[in-house]
Amino acid sequence: MKNIRRPLAAFLAAVLLAGCARQAPEPRTATSVATAEPALAGLTAATAASLSETFETGTKTAYTSGTVALNSGSWTLSDALLGTTSADAKTGGQSARVRNSGTLTMNFDLSSGAGTVTLDHARYGTDAAGTWELWASANGGSSFSKVGSTVTSSSTVLATASFAVNLAGNVRLQVRKTDGSTNRLNFDNLTVQAYGSTTGGGGTGTTGGKKFLFDGSHAETAGNADWVPDSDNGTVVRTPTPTQSGITSSTAETYWTGALSAWAVSLVKLGNTVEALPVGAAITYGNTSNPQDLSNYSVFVVDEPNTLFSSTEKTAIVNFVKNGGGLFMISDHDVSDRNNDGYDSPAIWNDLMTSNAVQSNPFGFKIDLTNISETSSNVLGSASNVILHGSQGHVTQLKFSNGATITTTSSAAQPLVWRGSAGQGTTQVMCASSTYGTGRVFVIADSSPADDGTGASGNTLYPGWTEIGSHAPLHLNASLWLAKLQ
Repeated sequence: MKNIRRPLAAFLAAVLLAGCARQAPEPRTATSVATAEPALAGLTAATAASLSETFETGTKTAYTSGTVALNSGSWTLSDALLGTTSADAKTGGQSARVRNSGTLTMNFDLSSGAGTVTLDHARYGTDAAGTWELWASANGGSSFSKVGSTVTSSSTVLATASFAVNLAGNVRLQVRKTDGSTNRLNFDNLTVQAYGSTTGGGGTGTTGGKKFLFDGSHAETAGNADWVPDSDNGTVVRTPTPTQSGITSSTAETYWTGALSAWAVSLVKLGNTVEALPVGAAITYGNTSNPQDLSNYSVFVVDEPNTLFSSTEKTAIVNFVKNGGGLFMISDHDVSDRNNDGYDSPAIWNDLMTSNAVQSNPFGFKIDLTNISETSSNVLGSASNVILHGSQGHVTQLKFSNGATITTTSSAAQPLVWRGSAGQGTTQVMCASSTYGTGRVFVIADSSPADDGTGASGNTLYPGWTEIGSHAPLHLNASLWLAKLQ
């Protein structure tokens, strides 16, 4: 679709691009690799675990330290018990309840190691919020090391925290309440993926992983944007530095400097490889002389492109999907032209879908020329949808801070989240999935949820990645779905 510069564009761009720069974030507490809210009971086939502990067996009614036989094995509960009251947040009849600086500790080893670990958590009854951490031991419990970041439990509804432990050999786990207060926390539904599992978890590096290519060739760093994994002194490079082989389960997203570094680092922790397509590089498909030809990658991520794709590039992208590739499409709001060339990301995406040489409207949706800001809990009610309920957690909310809406135009597209006041129909969609040929597409119409708040010097970014607990699971689950890992 052709995008014509609208009257007063210069004025509107100045006003709305200030919105793109976002407001100063509300205070927040760092979370683990991914958190979501609320949790669902049970596991889908895509998240089958090497260990699943529901805390339904065993009895412990006092906080005094002691061992208890759970379904998974013997645990020591210190300043902790198994709660069964109506105030205990739980799935089923009971969950673990911890107070003060209490702990839940395995007294046995997982011989297949630990990849991704998930644990449901909530605050107890009317108690105030509390903090906790996951720790892991590879020496039979002689010593433990912290995994990921400290998590805050602020809701009375179970939420899911996900950690990339990525330890081979014998591993045991410990949950530590860290705030030291008398406020009580509940824990339930622990799952552990075996080390090296393809359903989330596994070692760093490329073993069993997929290759993700982030586009940096279409002005994704124009203006105040920084939509790449790593930007070295403002320059997008093919291979982020430092090398991704140095990423471990405890590596911070600041290891790289792009606004998408949290996303990219998380993908590497899950055993995948990340590259970027630099400015001036060609988007091709089937060109064996191009080392970054799309045929060499499983997923192509394009976050808010600000220059039109050429005819050749549009053909390459559509054929890449048609022949089995995954396309992660991110748009922003109407009149978000960061480089003032007359085209913004909604128009650029619509142009690709309506004016390519392969097939008109191949993905079954269009980006609306709208600008919305809201937090919506209007999520598709499908427990089997692995984008909403996959190995990286559950999605129950989505926050747009100046984004667009999506209209689906065929059954190829499946809306996943709608505006809060909308019916679950074909309009007012905030994100959706689609299939075309043997490939897959995921689209979200705001760049804020993927923004980790850090980037090149001088850019004012926005911590959307951690602002809502559902944002990281949504992007990571969608990434794995596109790569056909779940």
